[in-house]
Amino acid sequence: MEATGQDEKLSMEVPGLSNRTQAIKLPIFREVFVLAQTHRAVNLAGGTPDFPPPEEIKAAAMEAIAANYNQYDLGQGIRSLREGIAAKVNRTYGVSFDPDMEITITCGSTEAMTGSLLTVINPGDEVIIFEPAFPTYAAGIIISGGTPVPVKLNPPDFTIDVEKLAAAISPRTKAIFLNSPHNPTGRVFSAAEVRAVADLCLEHNLLVIVDEIYDHLVYDGLAPQNIWRLPGMKERSIIINGFSKTYSATGWRVGWVIAPAAITKGIKIIHNHMTLQAPTPLQMAAAKAVGLPASYYQELAATYQKRRDMLAAGLEEIGFECLNSQGGYFIVARFRKFGWQDDYAFARYLVEKIGVAAIPVSGFYTDPKQEDRLFMRFGFCKREETLQAALERLQKLKI
Repeated sequence: MEATGQDEKLSMEVPGLSNRTQAIKLPIFREVFVLAQTHRAVNLAGGTPDFPPPEEIKAAAMEAIAANYNQYDLGQGIRSLREGIAAKVNRTYGVSFDPDMEITITCGSTEAMTGSLLTVINPGDEVIIFEPAFPTYAAGIIISGGTPVPVKLNPPDFTIDVEKLAAAISPRTKAIFLNSPHNPTGRVFSAAEVRAVADLCLEHNLLVIVDEIYDHLVYDGLAPQNIWRLPGMKERSIIINGFSKTYSATGWRVGWVIAPAAITKGIKIIHNHMTLQAPTPLQMAAAKAVGLPASYYQELAATYQKRRDMLAAGLEEIGFECLNSQGGYFIVARFRKFGWQDDYAFARYLVEKIGVAAIPVSGFYTDPKQEDRLFMRFGFCKREETLQAALERLQKLKI
């Protein structure tokens, strides 16, 4: 049946996508993940371990379900988990936070980020991000009505350029995003770099939003430099963390945000209207996880360092040039010896012809230039046999 004039008029009046939706896109991870599944590639692209969480944590989740902890609890998060996080932070770093006034449990660290931004960002505010940056930072800023302002880290070591950072601050700047250990590069920013960021925050009265999701995955005897432990910074820091990476349960989606009481009050309101609460039985399991002894975290870091070294040595032997990954569970590597100049095209080739999935680093830039298209990110959050299988396939590459 042909549309009438009235039908055509109505179809034209149907509202379209919001400006914020049109300004963002799905991250490159989704595209590579689908491509990897299609071609049955060994997937070193995503930050998804191919081994289970600790048995006692899985048992705690099942026990909570069996005990009927399956209904709503406090939107802010169950008290035992908030108290456990406060105790763990105090035990690890010697800093006290109030579990009632300063801690909120969220549906993963992604909600913690976006919810925090929605709490503090007004339309027109600017938020500085260090690029390459996890794509959710810029997307969350845009969703919140703000403007992401990228400041490039200096290759080849991806250090913070303090002069560039200072020049990026304007009267509209509200906050700086700081992620260390850094995704994708694996940098653990130095005490001097973190101190410089803190000095600029104090000078310009800025907030700092700290993504510390990889805080226990630090190698070679290094220690994370927590900006919120510096004088004057606890009062202006929003600390994002979660259950996914440290406890190898990325699909459980339990995260948390620690912030000053006045900001936490707002975060609780936004969180309530976004998701209401994180899953109750999985919060019970998370409460068990944050009480694990120090030996768990030491063994975890040692295991990941061994896998990092294995993957880096194998990639170097094949012809990649690996940057030193000081933390997290990714290696960034140049691939120029293979004659490619476009990381997207090379990523597709690796999946379709070689059978290994990795992430093009240009996907971590809002406006990538040619010099940003020369790196790939490989994950080592895999069993050793998975890493070995990937390296065997990559040996088909020719220099």
